[in-house]
Amino acid sequence: MSLRFALLGLLEDGPASGYELTARFERSLQKHAWTARQSHIYPELNRLAEAGLIVVAEHGPRGRRTYAITDEGRCTLRTWLMTPMQARTVRDEYSLRMFLLSALEPVQARQLVLQYRDDALAELAELRSITARADADAHPRGRLRFGRLAAEFGIYEQEALHRWADWALTVIDEAASNTDSAIPRARSAGPLGPNDGTVA
Repeated sequence: MSLRFALLGLLEDGPASGYELTARFERSLQKHAWTARQSHIYPELNRLAEAGLIVVAEHGPRGRRTYAITDEGRCTLRTWLMTPMQARTVRDEYSLRMFLLSALEPVQARQLVLQYRDDALAELAELRSITARADADAHPRGRLRFGRLAAEFGIYEQEALHRWADWALTVIDEAASNTDSAIPRARSAGPLGPNDGTVA
């Protein structure tokens, strides 16, 4: 169901062809928010058009069609955005591996956490490059343009991952050296609570 709202959101930013929408998915949404292939996108565009949420604004060569969102489509998108999310099924292998780090020897856990930190730094560099280019462009919506707020969220998220990796390395190193059995505190209380580091 969310595919249709992703497409409506992309078209709310401006008319686009199916090819352009697929490219934008691959460039932005697919990595960070939602996965969709061309074989999923084109049938959904047809369903959106049948529902009156988008229209074919222009016909081009070789059957190329440019789609535009309708007022009804824009209203449907905004209603969905303002509706509370339902409980979702989470399958995140990246986070699952974090939960299972205790199954590794300290040297192995350290290697994996270092990789997390390197990944965070690489992602930060990419996101900062994207936001710098976006902010340099003249756009009528400025920083409210499509994806700009989400990109900033990604920067904060990767900065947090980097800080967590530094903290986790300290914990692993202390455990390996047996110099201190106490787990160092993060700067602020995290999701486990302010008093201890155990899961309730």
